[in-house]
Amino acid sequence: MPDNHHSPANTTLPWHSYSAQQTLDQLQSTPAGLTPAEAMRRYEQYGANRIEPIKTKSILERFLLQFHNMLIYVLMMAGMVTAILGHWVDSGVIMGVVVINAIIGLIQEGKAEKALHAIRNMLSLHAIVLRTGERMQVAAEQLVPGDVVLLQSGDKVPADLRLLHCKNLRIEEAALTGESEAVEKTFSAVATTSALGDRFCMAYSGTLVVYGQGMGVVVATGQYSEMGRISQMIAQVDPLTSPLMQQMNSLGRWLTLVIGILAVAIFGYGLLLHDFPVNDMFMAAVSMAIAAIPEGLPAIMTITLALGVQSMARRQVIVRRLPAVETLGAVTVICSDKTGTLTRNEMTAQTIVTANHQLCVSGVGYAPLGGFSESGQEVLIAEYADVMELLRAGLLCNDAILQKQQGLWMVQGDPTEGALITLAQKAGLDSIFEQEALPRTDVIPFESQHRFMASLHHDHAGHGCIYVKGAPEEVLAMCSQQRNLGQDQSIQLSVWHDRIQHASNAGQRVLALASKVSTAQQQTLNFSDVGAGFTLLGLVGIIDPPRVEAIHAVRLCQAAGIRVKMITGDHRVTACAIGAQLGIGDGQRAVTGVELDQLDDQAVREMVKQVDVFARANPEHKLRLMAALQANGEIVAMTGDGVNDAPALKRANIGVAMGQKGTEVAKEAAEMVLIDDNFASIVHAVEEGRTVYDNIRKTLVFIIPTSCGGA
Repeated sequence: MPDNHHSPANTTLPWHSYSAQQTLDQLQSTPAGLTPAEAMRRYEQYGANRIEPIKTKSILERFLLQFHNMLIYVLMMAGMVTAILGHWVDSGVIMGVVVINAIIGLIQEGKAEKALHAIRNMLSLHAIVLRTGERMQVAAEQLVPGDVVLLQSGDKVPADLRLLHCKNLRIEEAALTGESEAVEKTFSAVATTSALGDRFCMAYSGTLVVYGQGMGVVVATGQYSEMGRISQMIAQVDPLTSPLMQQMNSLGRWLTLVIGILAVAIFGYGLLLHDFPVNDMFMAAVSMAIAAIPEGLPAIMTITLALGVQSMARRQVIVRRLPAVETLGAVTVICSDKTGTLTRNEMTAQTIVTANHQLCVSGVGYAPLGGFSESGQEVLIAEYADVMELLRAGLLCNDAILQKQQGLWMVQGDPTEGALITLAQKAGLDSIFEQEALPRTDVIPFESQHRFMASLHHDHAGHGCIYVKGAPEEVLAMCSQQRNLGQDQSIQLSVWHDRIQHASNAGQRVLALASKVSTAQQQTLNFSDVGAGFTLLGLVGIIDPPRVEAIHAVRLCQAAGIRVKMITGDHRVTACAIGAQLGIGDGQRAVTGVELDQLDDQAVREMVKQVDVFARANPEHKLRLMAALQANGEIVAMTGDGVNDAPALKRANIGVAMGQKGTEVAKEAAEMVLIDDNFASIVHAVEEGRTVYDNIRKTLVFIIPTSCGGA
């Protein structure tokens, strides 16, 4: 295969704004795919669908770079001079300190190429394609622009695709966009300016199909895919020197200058004013210079930082680079991703609204632990028959499975449906019992075209009922009545629309649930059966809520003079709502990535002083925000867990990745990893970092005067 592959001339086109046919025409392809001969020709032209490794420094180069430090230069010079003078023990100790310091630095230094390797591992291994209308499985590396790829539930998307057709297709894109729930896909074009998370007609390499089927044409492969673009961004970002290293380099330069001036002054004083022998004065000047050099300082710093690493490990924080310990102590701004960091990345039902009641639900995540309250008072939910019927509908009109694995509650299937199962179990409903009492007879699966799911059930006496759940506007259109204290009455649409709007403004995803009596003879479910005649049971508001401990941690950071900013790929309304609950921002103002693109660098620098919540942010937006904050003199920590966070994690003064749900890409790009994915652990790490900084400062105050006194 040729080494010099050319980028497809059309990889930069806004494919999401093109119709399916326009895309095929532009790529000179058809719904039946390419011919094998044309696929081979394009493979030779564009190269393999893989992310090429970036050339990195050898171990020897990285080891030699450990000596590129002014203080180390001075120590090496002192070691050579002491050796020339025959002080072999002193020379050996000094050189030993220098070499040991370099070895420790090499071991602790993060290997940026691992982040790129981790991205390569995220790519799919195989793909089902159409070649001249025939289905065949090929290695994902052999995909080329113009190939037509088939997707189904469980597949990893093998390249960037413009969707041509899809049915019930939902793709998990959290690692790439920060979207907290699976995205419903369509093949209709969207606006050119749409953010990455709003490009519903696109499927991106490395993301996961969680439901449904689809077909798309490859528009970008390898380095030219979104994943490839992020890998290039990671490679192009130069890690910053930590504040401690900057201060030590500055100290080394000043110390060298002062010691040099004093040595020359002593030599000149004795030689010119007192006419001492040249050899004696040279020895005196050199001895003074060696004595004044704090050769123990690098070793003491390394030991102090290493002790800090051990202390942080006890607080669920793994440090991958020693200077990062001190850097956290100097942080002035923490920029945090929302999904999986400030929140649990687990959808949770928080509100229930019926005709007569508005209940709040406690507990977060998929663990069925929590209670119900109304107007601040705990209630016994079993006494609320209307609510129990709503919860039963959400449990039975459901395809997800909730399981406990290794002590953690996990959902197989749609996270929103998982939240409904958890909600029902909090009320004491048992999934197996309810499914046996009302077995499912037939179902209309959820589809993005009609945005609801309906299921037909019969009890053992033959009584039938139909449950439906879905988008409120779709379900309300089916309902003529509402359930009120066990009785059905005419539906009050205006009231329900107000309730839906209120929940949406709080950043919640709202589902409506309804029921309809069926007959014992009905054994199938058709669209004609769900057009009308339903009774609305109520609404459920679902959200990926803030971690309880994160709310407290944000307050502690703000009390310590550290400003917390939230940067997320989620929608503006959701970002503002979560930010308000966390105490970040005012709950009203958030800047989106599209708005950020319209500002010049100076305007961004001014804007970041005022705004704390950023929504619909792409990886390049996060990088730009990092640069703006640093240009304002801030020392920035960035937390995240997704591939989209990796460039910013590397660009920040200190990157902090999530250990449990974080991608390997994020972990390799970061200097620190939180074992428990808990934002609150950062507060403990900051405390430890400030302690380390204070210890190093005290060491300097002691060791430099001592060295000068010895001189």
